[in-house]
Amino acid sequence: MTYLIVDDEPLSQNVILNYAKEFDFLELAHQCYNAIDAIEWLEKNNVDLIFLDINMPKITGISMLK
Repeated sequence: MTYLIVDDEPLSQNVILNYAKEFDFLELAHQCYNAIDAIEWLEKNNVDLIFLDINMPKITGISMLK
C-alpha cells in the first residue's frame, strides 16, 4: 500500500515516517510540505493512503480534500 505525506512540519513528517516503518505493507510514495505541491503530484500519481495535515498555510488539508 503506497502512501503520501502532506504536512508543512518536517518533525511531523518524521513521526509519520517512523510509525509507518513498523508496517511492512506500507511504502512511501512521496512527501509534500504543502497542499499545492500535493495536488500537483496527485494529478500525475496515485496512492492508496494520504497522511494529511489539516492546518497548513494557503490551502488547508480540508480544502485540499474538497
